[in-house]
Amino acid sequence: METSVDFENEPAAAAVMFGERLELAQAFTENLIVHGEEYGLIGPLELPRIWSRHILNCGIVAPLIKPGLVGDIGSGAGLPGLVLAIARPDAEFVLVEPMERRTNWLNEQVAELGLSNVTVVRARAEDARQTPAFDQVTARAVSAFSKLIPMCSPLVRAGGELILMKGANAVAEVEAAEKAIRKFRLSDVEVLELGAGLLSETTRVIRATVGRA
Repeated sequence: METSVDFENEPAAAAVMFGERLELAQAFTENLIVHGEEYGLIGPLELPRIWSRHILNCGIVAPLIKPGLVGDIGSGAGLPGLVLAIARPDAEFVLVEPMERRTNWLNEQVAELGLSNVTVVRARAEDARQTPAFDQVTARAVSAFSKLIPMCSPLVRAGGELILMKGANAVAEVEAAEKAIRKFRLSDVEVLELGAGLLSETTRVIRATVGRA
């Protein structure tokens, strides 16, 4: 016998976070709820809390994004890439994803939502270099910081930034990445905790500046 899923109500923070773009965020969230499990994008246990665990978790990062060219590595369901593109129409996003079914999903969402500031590229991060280089690169739940540094740093222009969403062990990941930080000349490496007082669960981000070769 089928049982109904009890989805959380849209948190009040969504209106604060997305403003006049809230309807786009609502549409994307609804699409994830309807198709996320079917496409293998979101686990069934995650769906009831998709706003708090995924959409707002990503959207809170939007103030760290600067107008310019932003690469999102391993975009998957569009987290954080599509969410940030909705929240920040003043930046251009390139969503890099190696799996065809996921790039198909991303392209479908870009078209359906009318996001003119998003390009989807099917590639591994190692093959995603472009000219001009990215001003910033984001990633969420892709790999440990020590592995993300050699994966993402070459994609960023000198003086650009890594904006990497991490879990509760972010500080330990920074400590474990000491050699990679030196090798790729990262500076101003810091762990930021975002959303206190606004979100039920804060978001941790490792931000770092990419140095000159």
